[in-house]
Amino acid sequence: MPAPVPPSPAAVDDTAPSPVATSGPAHLLRLILLMAGSCLPVLGAVLIAPVLPRMQEHFASTPGAKALVPLALTVPALSLALLAPFAGVIVDRLGRKRLLIVATVLYAVFGTAPLWLDSLGAIIASRALVGVAEAAIMTCCTTLIGDYYSGRQRVKYLALQAVCTSASATAFFVVGGAVGAAGWRVPFWIYAVSLVIAPLMVAALPNPAARAATHEAPAVVMTGRPFPWRPLAGICALTFFGAMVFYTVPVEMAYLLDDLGVEDPGVIGLATAIASAATVAGALVFARLKRSPDVTLPAVFAVCGAGFGVMFLADSAPLLVVGAVVNCLGTGMLLPALLTSAMSRLAFEDRGRGTGLWTSAFFGGAFVCPLVLLALEPAVGGLAGAVGLLGVAAAVVAAGLWGALRRAGAAHPRPLPKQPA
Repeated sequence: MPAPVPPSPAAVDDTAPSPVATSGPAHLLRLILLMAGSCLPVLGAVLIAPVLPRMQEHFASTPGAKALVPLALTVPALSLALLAPFAGVIVDRLGRKRLLIVATVLYAVFGTAPLWLDSLGAIIASRALVGVAEAAIMTCCTTLIGDYYSGRQRVKYLALQAVCTSASATAFFVVGGAVGAAGWRVPFWIYAVSLVIAPLMVAALPNPAARAATHEAPAVVMTGRPFPWRPLAGICALTFFGAMVFYTVPVEMAYLLDDLGVEDPGVIGLATAIASAATVAGALVFARLKRSPDVTLPAVFAVCGAGFGVMFLADSAPLLVVGAVVNCLGTGMLLPALLTSAMSRLAFEDRGRGTGLWTSAFFGGAFVCPLVLLALEPAVGGLAGAVGLLGVAAAVVAAGLWGALRRAGAAHPRPLPKQPA
């Protein structure tokens, strides 16, 4: 069970102006590129899902294909989870922009490799390398948002990152299914889009390293201070659990509907799309909140737990969808709240490593989510029971976080300052 994480003063007292312009065409292009880069790992996670049955047919004669073909979808997430901390170290040592450009180019190279590979083993190896590139891209994009912006602007754009990644998951699934009708290899061409993004990143993204000394507070540019392992360990443990909460509905919704007798793919797709829309709505709500992310976390976990409770009790598809919507409203706020809370604990020199550790925790939780629910099913009588138990755990976490806030005397913090243009 994740330990309660006390509030960070930086989360409410970050009054430094953003080191880059927060309006104008250059600002807009910078945001578009950071959001596009953040969506590339989502592209890798869902794009080929619709063509897995065709891949299965193509490699039917390959020993172990039934297990290996699904691995082609999930292995990038495992690589990302394992390698993101190392990407964070490289980010802090070599620079954010340089690593981002290299990783974005390699993403296209590794992503399109299955177009020419005939071995299933080689395809899975190339997918693992996609995960390596994704680890660097996600870490760099998130770190750069933390570098470029502070205060309310940082909260706003980290929430926007959650909105874009959540919405893109649905869009990429649809695109993958549409182009996959022409053949299971065709969706892999879409990975080449990063070759268009990389040159724009070279031209439009400023290097934040030279700006740190003049825009960061003196206390955070001191050398020789220890890395904030203890506070970051708490938020990473919370993030690992939060990722399981976040991914339960997208991963398990179809199975829960099937248990209720709903087998129509169109109905299942519609229900999943409604839940995805609720995730986007939750992220938009978070972007408008005026309170510290640490203070919102107890309420957000409580909302997620309530949604799981409704899903556990649901005896019809409409009620199950209602529970999923409630849960996804919470998870839409959960992701940016966790990420903003982590960012508030990191100085410029630590931001790459810290973001890498956070990314690793999140995708590690995403990877184990279906495994944990599968392990719980026999003990609680089915998938719905496992989801209900996860809801109880979310409620316990919410109570623990609220108790930590009360003990810290931070139940009513000052709102985050508005960011000057």
